[in-house]
Amino acid sequence: MEHTGMQIARLAPAEALAALDSSAAGLGGAEAARRLGEFGANRVAAAARQPAWLSLLGEFIHFFALILWLAAGLAFTAAWMQPGEGMFELGLAIVGVILINGGFSFWQSYRAEQALAALEKLLPQQVKVRRDGREQDIAADQLVPGDILLLAEGAKVPADCRLIESWSLRVNLATLTGETYPKARSEAAEPAGAVDPLAAHCLLLAGTLVVSGEGSAVVYATGMRTEFGHIAHLTQSTGDTESPLQAEIRRVSRLLALLALGLGVVFFALGQAIGLNFWVNLMFAIGIIVANVPEGLLPTVTLSLALATQRMAKRNALVRHLPAVETMGCATVILTDKTGTLTQNRMAVREWFAGGRHHLAAEHWPAAREPHLRAVARFCHSLKFTDGQPSGDPMEVALWQFAGELPMDWKFAGEIAFDAERRRMSVYSRAADGSGVLLCKGAPENVLPLCTTWLAGNTSRPFDAEAREAYRVAHEDLASRGLRVLACAWKPLAVDAAADEENLALCGLIALEDPLRPDVREAVGRCHTAGLRVIMVTGDHPTTGLALGREADLIRGATPRVLTGDEVRRMSAAELQIALDAPEILFARVSAEQKMLIVQALQAKGEIVAVTGDGVNDAPALRLADIGIAMGLSGTDVAREAADIVLLDDHFGTIVNAIEEGRAVYENIRKFITYILTSNIPELIPYLAFVLFRIPLPLTVIQILAVDLGTDMLPAIALGAEKPSPDIMQRPPRPRGERLLSGGLLVRAYLFLGPLEALGALATFFFVLHGFGWQYGETLAIGDPRYLQATAACLMAIVLAQMVNVFVCRHPRLPAWHFPLFENRWLLAGLASEVALMAVILYTPWGNSLFGTAPLPLAVFLYALPFALFLGLAEEARKWFIRRAPASRAAVPPGSR
Repeated sequence: MEHTGMQIARLAPAEALAALDSSAAGLGGAEAARRLGEFGANRVAAAARQPAWLSLLGEFIHFFALILWLAAGLAFTAAWMQPGEGMFELGLAIVGVILINGGFSFWQSYRAEQALAALEKLLPQQVKVRRDGREQDIAADQLVPGDILLLAEGAKVPADCRLIESWSLRVNLATLTGETYPKARSEAAEPAGAVDPLAAHCLLLAGTLVVSGEGSAVVYATGMRTEFGHIAHLTQSTGDTESPLQAEIRRVSRLLALLALGLGVVFFALGQAIGLNFWVNLMFAIGIIVANVPEGLLPTVTLSLALATQRMAKRNALVRHLPAVETMGCATVILTDKTGTLTQNRMAVREWFAGGRHHLAAEHWPAAREPHLRAVARFCHSLKFTDGQPSGDPMEVALWQFAGELPMDWKFAGEIAFDAERRRMSVYSRAADGSGVLLCKGAPENVLPLCTTWLAGNTSRPFDAEAREAYRVAHEDLASRGLRVLACAWKPLAVDAAADEENLALCGLIALEDPLRPDVREAVGRCHTAGLRVIMVTGDHPTTGLALGREADLIRGATPRVLTGDEVRRMSAAELQIALDAPEILFARVSAEQKMLIVQALQAKGEIVAVTGDGVNDAPALRLADIGIAMGLSGTDVAREAADIVLLDDHFGTIVNAIEEGRAVYENIRKFITYILTSNIPELIPYLAFVLFRIPLPLTVIQILAVDLGTDMLPAIALGAEKPSPDIMQRPPRPRGERLLSGGLLVRAYLFLGPLEALGALATFFFVLHGFGWQYGETLAIGDPRYLQATAACLMAIVLAQMVNVFVCRHPRLPAWHFPLFENRWLLAGLASEVALMAVILYTPWGNSLFGTAPLPLAVFLYALPFALFLGLAEEARKWFIRRAPASRAAVPPGSR
């Protein structure tokens, strides 16, 4: 019994009913129940998804976490074999780090996929059908093939169906095709060669909206078998794409974890070779691993992205997935929809041609000017009114509003309905004496042949060859600019004369458009300046798209390449990639699958693709793209749920603001990675000195964790909250292959800043020991007050140096004093948190017990301070030399020197 849409469309109404084993009286109740069991409920089936518990488990078994589990396992083993050495507490601390990191990451990244629910919401919940010869309301999910649907203006179509009867029926297909203009639908069968169900005049498709008229139709497809279900399947089967930031963080995490594990193994072997006690050596190896695994990296990245989402929300961009923040910053191409994204998603009169000349809609229209054209615009419609406000076809609403208030001397008497063959509609009215008037509007090629005269004001003139040519030229001029052109005509009706559409008087042409958003040209200009390519992908006609592309400044050249969806479908992947090399290109009449092909072709070329959209048809491409951007006001629930970012104001300019924030995020992440990695060296070198020079261990593992997850956290977040630099949108997007953890960053952190911090930390450690009279070779117990104060001094020196380091890390080239201190309130909070945490660790019994420290006198702080200041001066000197180097000056963007 299953039939494709086009098979049904080619049949006459009676033949379609017979093919579906139905009738005009509808199915019987028993047969409907049997078919429901066979075909299933009329709903979108859920795709298999990973359970939440499995996602949570994944946060604790990735490579980064496994290294820490290994370290915790070794610590617990050591505590079991040799209790009382603090290894059990260390194991607990490491497990706590794993749980906090994993839980936080899961909480931030977890999202309940709502795309399915959104798809179901788009379909009506109750529908009117004819069963057993009578009308009844049933739940939409109970529809089956063969049911007779009864539809009227304002109804959402719940399943794919074929019209049996229709009266002036028009539907809006925007959710499936992206095209705004309502389409006429009638029961006439399609010709044998027709292949596209979206264009079939006798088919109504699930998810579309009846904007005017009414009709009855037989259902031929439900649930996932509908065109709507097919798009839903594409959305579900398109997996989430890993963002560039996710890929880089994964690479950095693996690299640092392998480095930590490798160093731990190497130095454990070294300790064994020189005869170090096994358990002491094991503790040493664990310390090496913990010192080189930046435990605060993942939560700091996550918190930095979360802060960026708050900034973007203030700029009307709602971020649904955290990594999308940074992905926006490296976007190289924006694939933008036309309707609702570049335009306002509403019809408006742009221009009219009457009396032999063009008029802009903004011109003042005196009541006496072109009264007949105005009457057609005001009264030739099938609108419904509630409290004086019209509803129905957006085009007719726009005409009604454009004409303004007019007196009506006749009473409505009837309508010659619009249909796909005639492509026009007429209404006629009668006065009390039986005389009247007929008003007609429609496609110029269908109305002009019916006209014998044309009107210039109230003067009637013959519609001769010269006049026809003038109107033909005007029509072509308006259409070439992407406007929807309607011809308006009228004629008086004699008493009791038939209301026919012959011998009309042409009143004029009215051109409508979906207006461009006011801020689009400026936003597109900023994209060009930022090195971003903007490509329009629309479901509208190529001429309409090209005209709007020029108006929006997307198209500047004389010969852009324009490809239709059919041409894209016939192209091989290689051909499409080559076509995308065109300097300017535009895609029109594009379906959901074809939009996905375009995204894939751009990604194959190494582009990072942002896709905008608002309809159901956009959802698969939104999911596939590196970054999906949906309209929050005009968009469908499906598009919003499939997207990574939702524009709360639907302004294209908000996309550019989001890109600016995204670029700032990447720069800021590099800043705080430099800051975090710097402290790894003063955490590592004390362990090397402990093994190689047989000195007391200057820093314990629990103190390392105090730095990585305590004192360093808020200052690192402060660096992640830095504002975008003024010139950030005057640079091209960064290359896709650019590494977050570059060689220059590692050299700066590990070979320059880190050793300077280590020098100050060890010097301060020995300063305290020698103050107590310690001699080289003397061993100290873990609880010895001298040892507790010395390790506390080493910890304090690292924290003090990091307080200076946070300032010099605000920019890799510009001096610290270039940035006002109070511009970043997070920085002040970070510094205050470091001071507060150090006070707790050094001067409270609880802090002393947990971290193995003792209070320090003022003299120790004064001794460590010059080392911290020296780090700042050395780094500023390095920056000065870099700014002075000719090659560096050439590379620094304007405004950063």
